[in-house]
Amino acid sequence: MTQLSEHLSTHTGPEWLTAKRRASFDLFDTLEVPHSGVEAWKYTQVNVDFGKLNPHPKREVVSDISKLPESVQKRLKGTDVGAFLVMDGPDVVYRTELPAELTARGVIFTDLKTAVEQHADKVRQYLYSVVPAEVPDDTTIAAPGTTPSKSPDPSEGKFSALAAALWTNGAFVYVPRGVEVDLPLGSFRVMSEAGTFTATRTLVVAEENAQITFIDEQDSEELPGTYAIGAVELVVKDGARLRYVSIQNWGKGVTHIQRQRGQVGKDAALNSLVVTMGGTLSRTEMQSHLLGQGSSSEMLALYFANEDQHFDHYTLQHHAAANAYSDLLYKGVGDDQAVGVFSGMIKVDLGAQKTDAYQKHRTLMLSSEARNFSVPQLEINANDVRCSHGSTTGPVDEQQLFFLRSRGIRQELAEKMLVTAFLEDVLTRVPLRSVVEYIEGIIAEKVGAA
Repeated sequence: MTQLSEHLSTHTGPEWLTAKRRASFDLFDTLEVPHSGVEAWKYTQVNVDFGKLNPHPKREVVSDISKLPESVQKRLKGTDVGAFLVMDGPDVVYRTELPAELTARGVIFTDLKTAVEQHADKVRQYLYSVVPAEVPDDTTIAAPGTTPSKSPDPSEGKFSALAAALWTNGAFVYVPRGVEVDLPLGSFRVMSEAGTFTATRTLVVAEENAQITFIDEQDSEELPGTYAIGAVELVVKDGARLRYVSIQNWGKGVTHIQRQRGQVGKDAALNSLVVTMGGTLSRTEMQSHLLGQGSSSEMLALYFANEDQHFDHYTLQHHAAANAYSDLLYKGVGDDQAVGVFSGMIKVDLGAQKTDAYQKHRTLMLSSEARNFSVPQLEINANDVRCSHGSTTGPVDEQQLFFLRSRGIRQELAEKMLVTAFLEDVLTRVPLRSVVEYIEGIIAEKVGAA
């Protein structure tokens, strides 16, 4: 652990942040790595020697897009973001500026390190407020005499404590009350050194009646023995609208662990999309905490695991207020010897009447050797609600495949068409054409039809 301790000592900043980092590291140091005996991690084990983790080396700023990794160049040519950051490991290596009219209206978009220096009051108010170092205690508020859900196992906070202590950089977005940002903002995160780790943090704040779309993307070449650990904090105040998109396309050999969590106020809406395509092992948590009456959360995801990839998605729709709505649709594809895991929970607190919550998870299996574990769950403590959940897992329809093949369509293209059709009801709910086209391109590569 000495090397990580030394890495902690290299972080500078205000005293409040330094103290928080130290406390988070102390917590990390006391926790075990979650194992199969922890229900939320039953099907996913991370084999990591923290004593041998090496921080990703620093990278210098580049002057133009042509000096960025080729995959980032290609992606930036097809994106429609209004402004973006590019981070290589711990450093921002390229950025574009916000349009002047947004800056004049008080919108802030910068990297988190800069935000700590230039907007300390706002960062201090919200940083760690949604994704703390410890695992959030989402125990439901239950009726007297009944048994509420168990508190999370402390080890579930192992990686979030590490991210809280050792984050190097990330994105910071702040949208003032009543301001609507029309074009999406974006962050493109890459790594370029095998055998290292990065810890990053995204903090997006939409004040009352604000509106913003933010796109987080991760990409790299093959990087054996590499770890990407992250935290995403989404603050959606009363009446605000936030759309958050996360696209993970790390190269083979990368272990990706990220907790994404949103707090949603009265009459506010959080729309999230999680796309998991890359890395060797990926564990993504997406949680919505519906705190205000009339709040809503749409949680979409799609993933495609092939070869020996292991993808784990853990979700939570926590209804803490009455008249709130949540809708979860996760769809995945498994091929070769891949493993998919989905564990989803709808929690309804006592008094959260008129809750309307849905959870659907479906998996398409392209190989008889691929495996899938699905655990949809409900915990309801109110008596006037409408909640449903369900999960299906099945192979490609052989008749559909035969129909396409009989019309002269080669195997790979036929599978691409069926996979794309299977995922279509997620893609059609994403009003970002460039994002959809990018995802469809990754799917084509996965089935060999690019």
